[in-house]
Amino acid sequence: MKFMKLGSKQDTFQDQGKGVRYVPSELATDVTIIVGEVIFYLHKFPLLSKSNRLQRLVSKANEENSDEIQLVDFPGGLKAFEICAKFCYGMTVTLNPYNVVAARCAAEYLEMTEDVDRGNLIFKIEVFLNSSVFRSWKDSIIVLQTTKSLLPWSEDLKVVGRCIDSIASKTSIDPSSITWSYTYNRKVAVSDKITEVGMKFPGKLESVPKDWWVEDICELDIDLYKRVMVAVKSKGRMDGSVISEALRIYAMRWLPDSIEALVSEAHSRRNKSLLETIICLLPSDKGVTCSCSFLLKLLKVAILVGADDSSRDALVKSISLKLDEASVNDLLVPARSPQTTVYDVNLVKCIVNRFMARERSSRDKNISPKSTNDFILGHASWLKVGKLIDGYLAEIARDPNVSLSIFIELLQAIPESARPIHDALYEAIDIYLQEHSSLTKAERKHLCGFMDVRKLTMDASMHAAQNERLPLRTVVQVLFFEQIRASAGVQALNHRNTDAVDCTRKTEEYWQKTLLEKNNIPKPSSVIKMKGEDPQKNMKLVKKSSQNRSSGPQLLPSRSRRIFDKMFAGKAFGNRENRSSETSGSSQSPTSRSKGEMKFSSSSSRNRRHSIS
Repeated sequence: MKFMKLGSKQDTFQDQGKGVRYVPSELATDVTIIVGEVIFYLHKFPLLSKSNRLQRLVSKANEENSDEIQLVDFPGGLKAFEICAKFCYGMTVTLNPYNVVAARCAAEYLEMTEDVDRGNLIFKIEVFLNSSVFRSWKDSIIVLQTTKSLLPWSEDLKVVGRCIDSIASKTSIDPSSITWSYTYNRKVAVSDKITEVGMKFPGKLESVPKDWWVEDICELDIDLYKRVMVAVKSKGRMDGSVISEALRIYAMRWLPDSIEALVSEAHSRRNKSLLETIICLLPSDKGVTCSCSFLLKLLKVAILVGADDSSRDALVKSISLKLDEASVNDLLVPARSPQTTVYDVNLVKCIVNRFMARERSSRDKNISPKSTNDFILGHASWLKVGKLIDGYLAEIARDPNVSLSIFIELLQAIPESARPIHDALYEAIDIYLQEHSSLTKAERKHLCGFMDVRKLTMDASMHAAQNERLPLRTVVQVLFFEQIRASAGVQALNHRNTDAVDCTRKTEEYWQKTLLEKNNIPKPSSVIKMKGEDPQKNMKLVKKSSQNRSSGPQLLPSRSRRIFDKMFAGKAFGNRENRSSETSGSSQSPTSRSKGEMKFSSSSSRNRRHSIS
């Protein structure tokens, strides 16, 4: 903390008691000055040599044959006047951030200017403010805090404006250039850490986060805080995320946690003013606004303290921009009279409708009609809100005062495309049916009609099939589509096996063709030509051919084909398809092939009887 000493003489001011102060001297005092309830017995000469106003007041008192002067509404009070009086006497005075504004206002009141005396008090105080106070971060904040009790003097002398400009300018400085101390009791974010480029030695520098300044200005009153934040934003060099963090820290510092303290008569007006100020300072852009969780907390407080409609609408608008970041607990806003529900469901429905309207508008502008469905299904925020509201429905379903119409309206606020899976919706509907056992059969049927059983997972379907609270029609639908799903799975498996057999056959045929080419085995046409040749030559060729066939590699294709032909024949009859013509090229004997066909035919008939039963 900076300070400045003025004067060199010893401080001889003495307190006589009973509100009387004087300066002991060989010369008798000749003027009496009353400041508030304190009387000062002083000498005219040192005072009049520094103050224009005292010159006029003393002259007026002399005309009235009086030596008593009363200073009404003296800025800074007793202590400020004492500083000015001691300066006039040349006594030692210490200026610091806590008393400099009061001394400046008092000197202005007494008109202690350069016209009266060179190097007067106003001049010296201005030097101290400009050279020391406004260059210091914490001293500027301290001085700004002291200006509130000295209004309008501190405002007219532009001390408030200069303090605010000093603070706002320092917040915009590059964090790596900060050399002064500041208060920071939070964990530094990884993205805010500053590392030195080209460090030769391992280690990290002491980092200065971007929001290093937010805790220090939290001590300011809400009016001064608002002016500082407006100045910071007007500089245009501060990230919106840092502004949001500053507002969050200030709200945590001054807004009470308990509902009783929020709505108490002694503090409700102050809390309302504080909240409305924070709301008006919130960044409006989606990418830089506060977290959705913090905004919803502000909305809860706004409802409790009775904030005006414009403030609440502003919060709802900001929340709707980032609804996909909220949690179910964040949405549990308590309902106020005359609502009978535990939570304000209508408010949440309003937020959801705004979010969906904005998402649809954005989709219509940027996505062509052909890709609309793909866009919705791939839109992360769209799906997150669908999951969020299903969880919220499960919470409010436990409230017996939530009517079926309100429940369905919120349920319908989420489009089908935002619910690729209906497990969470099924859970919410099941809880509602359990807590509202008085629903009629038609109402239960109507509610369950919003659930698509085709979008239930296997576990949810198994639970729903045994759920006695569901209408019989819904249970039948669940069983029906589960049967379809199981059949589709079997068909898909059979289809994959058939494709595998076809692929294997083609591979075997290619393999056989390749081996024939490598071993130069004659084609069927060459065999026909050999019928007219010499039988001895034919026997030689037959021997050579038999020798070639006795080798291992040429037995493998024939054996593999017989195995795969049997497998394929079984699959063909099992799927009611006749593929016997495809296996006619096999090297099997007719007898063995007929036995295989009879075997697979009988197994096929058994499969058909089993499926009918």
